[in-house]
Amino acid sequence: MFAIWDAFTDYLHGFLFGIYPYICMGVFVIGSLIRFDRDQYTWRSGSSQMLRAKQLRWGSNLFHFGILFLFFGHFVGLLTPHWAYEWLIDPATKQRVAIIAGGIAGAVCFVGLTMLLHRRLYDDRIRRTSTYADTFILLLLWVQLCLGLVTLPFSFGHRDGGVMLLLSAWSQAIVTFQPGAADLIRGLDFPYHAHLVLGMTLFLVTPFTRLVHIFSAPVWYLFRSWQIVRVRGGATNRPGPVARPGAQPAE
Repeated sequence: MFAIWDAFTDYLHGFLFGIYPYICMGVFVIGSLIRFDRDQYTWRSGSSQMLRAKQLRWGSNLFHFGILFLFFGHFVGLLTPHWAYEWLIDPATKQRVAIIAGGIAGAVCFVGLTMLLHRRLYDDRIRRTSTYADTFILLLLWVQLCLGLVTLPFSFGHRDGGVMLLLSAWSQAIVTFQPGAADLIRGLDFPYHAHLVLGMTLFLVTPFTRLVHIFSAPVWYLFRSWQIVRVRGGATNRPGPVARPGAQPAE
């Protein structure tokens, strides 16, 4: 009985961390291209900013600030080879920086995302105009963020940076199509595995949700040239000052 269970868990681990990443990336790339080609009208965030705008503004700003920091932090931290930074910073120091910076960004993101989730679940008007996918993706992001915060105490227990190096080696093995990537993270604590699986699942569901709007973020607005606005008819047609009731005309 135990042999069957061990064989099953071994197969499941190999599938989740050796095969599932490529399924997620394949669906992510091909699904996004198909949706952009066939259904561009839905390629948007589906904003509900006309409803409870103040809570949306605070929640959205905090969430986006935190999630962008976390995304690029994970991207650089996991995919940068060890030899590229070992002359500058050792793994233990890098992990401490990642724990502190990631913890702060995660807390900020958690507050913002919780505000957005509360707004969507408990405002009747917003809930009626939301799709199941809108609520699902917010819940998925919230759970993923909680799992990320849960890994922080475990990271404190591996302050030598060893676990971080294993996660980086696994990520780099996946993107470079190296065999045996799943074996690199065998035996890690469960929160790490759950965090990785849910992170890959986010890529899997992106083409079917509002997350596709990350590709069309108006970054080009930061680099466009200044617009010159002129008043039609020149300065002569500009309205003059309005006289107050009862005021005497100027001599």
